Amino acid sequence: MFKRLALTIAISVVCVGLANAAPKDYVENGVVTVIDLGATSCIPCKMMAPVLEKVKEDYKGRASVVFIDVWKAPDVGKEFGIRSIPTQIFYNKKGIETQRHEGFLDEESMKGILDQLLSEK
Repeated sequence: MFKRLALTIAISVVCVGLANAAPKDYVENGVVTVIDLGATSCIPCKMMAPVLEKVKEDYKGRASVVFIDVWKAPDVGKEFGIRSIPTQIFYNKKGIETQRHEGFLDEESMKGILDQLLSEK
């Protein structure tokens, strides 16, 4: 029983660590970042594409918008600890993950989160 509990705790700690990963390859310190993990062939991900493009254009120079196709790079999805696609992960200017969203996220909601992160000092 204790061995099973210890193993469960160890697995949970590892998973939490992966879920909070902020790989330096994708998150630029000093810049608010949103990473969308999805796939170009996934229907909800296809719906996200124009939202990401619009937000990327509207926040140019103020926030970084990154798309990663996890079907083409499955190890990256594991690195971020995602459970479904699309998943959007938001990072503040210090490169710290502040929140995640699973599924389609509309433009207004995404901009609201980015505006909040940009207003933080």
